[in-house]
Amino acid sequence: MPDYQLGMGLTQDAFFFDALAEHAQKSATASKLLLEMLDRLEDAPAIAKRIKEIEHEGDRITHSCLAALHRTWITPLDREEIHALITRLDDVLDCIEAASERIVLFEIKSVLAEARLLAESVVAACVTMSAATSSLRDVKNRARLLELCVEINRHENAADAHYRVALAALFKQGSDPLLVMKWRDIYDQLENATDRCEDVANVIEGVVLEHA
Repeated sequence: MPDYQLGMGLTQDAFFFDALAEHAQKSATASKLLLEMLDRLEDAPAIAKRIKEIEHEGDRITHSCLAALHRTWITPLDREEIHALITRLDDVLDCIEAASERIVLFEIKSVLAEARLLAESVVAACVTMSAATSSLRDVKNRARLLELCVEINRHENAADAHYRVALAALFKQGSDPLLVMKWRDIYDQLENATDRCEDVANVIEGVVLEHA
């Protein structure tokens, strides 16, 4: 994603839509890597490093987008909407990166089944979020965008259910307290990622209702 420059050959509208779409795609990519990490714990440090790089790329997009907001008089969506979308997209990627970092720092040696189910919900939410964000260029396609927002909400609800089951299993009598603390932190980051995806969906829904 190039830094925003006037006269760079990219229209202002295209820049903002591209920035949002590319950022959302990075979350989808990072979430898939996180799921891969759970299947290949022996490669966790290398995968976490790649997710960290993607998170840095997302930060650069966020900074460029926010800088462009200050330099541009006319934007394709309301300034508040663009600001809300890019910052909430950044939150999603931060949560994914935080989860991957903890898996490495906590030296997780085996994966609980509930963790994988929760990670699958993160992937599903991020992939759908990416599709919805890319579709913002056609904001008049109200039905398509609202359908994707509803789907993101379904994935977030599924993640909540997996999170509750995961915690119940984690706190069973006899569990190693240190392991409980480690996985509770990881679960929180995964569940937070889907919450932030829902935040993005809520902003998109507001955009659709206002502009369509």
